[in-house]
Amino acid sequence: MTIDIDHTSLSVSDYAKAKAFYAAALAPLGCGLQMEFPMDDGSRVMGIGLPGKPFLWISGGGKTSPPVHIALRAENRGQVNAFYAAAIAAGGTDNGAPGPRPHYHEHYYAAFVLDPDGHNIEAVVHSPDMPAKPARKRAAAKRSAAKTAKRPAKSATAKKPARKAAKKPAAKRKPAAKKGRKGRKK
Repeated sequence: MTIDIDHTSLSVSDYAKAKAFYAAALAPLGCGLQMEFPMDDGSRVMGIGLPGKPFLWISGGGKTSPPVHIALRAENRGQVNAFYAAAIAAGGTDNGAPGPRPHYHEHYYAAFVLDPDGHNIEAVVHSPDMPAKPARKRAAAKRSAAKTAKRPAKSATAKKPARKAAKKPAAKRKPAAKKGRKGRKK
C-alpha cells in the first residue's frame, strides 16, 4: 500500500495577488486553476492542479503564519528551472536557485521560492535527466520508422511457399522391403 497526499490548503493575505502568483509559478509544471468559488464567510477559495484534479487549495483572509513548505514534483530539471523563473517573475522571492541538493540524495534537483506571504514553494525532480539523443540518431530513427510505415503489413494467414523436396535419383534409392502375409518384412 502507498500513501499519497490527496490535497492540501494554505491561507493567503491577498487572494488576488496569490492567484496571479500561483497561476504563473505553477504553469511550467502543467498546473492551473481548476476551480474557484466563494466561501460562506465571503472569502474566496481556488483549487489549483492538473486538469480535472485540484490538489492545492488556496483561501484568502485566513491565518498566514507560520509559513508552510510545499514541494511539487516536476518531470525533469527543465520544469524545475522554468518553475523558478516563472515564480520569480511573478513576484516570488528566491529561497534557493535551481540546482542539485546531494545532501538529500544523489539525484535531488530542486528550486525554492517564497510566495508573497512567505510560504516556501519548491519544485523537485528525483531522477537524473536523460541525455537527449544525438540529432544523427534521431534522424536515423525517423527514417527507419518511415520505411516501416511504408511496408505492407504481413497477413497472419499468409504462408511461406513450401520447399520442394529434393528427389534422389532412382539408382541411389533403396528398394522398398517386400511384405509377407502378416505384414512382416521378409
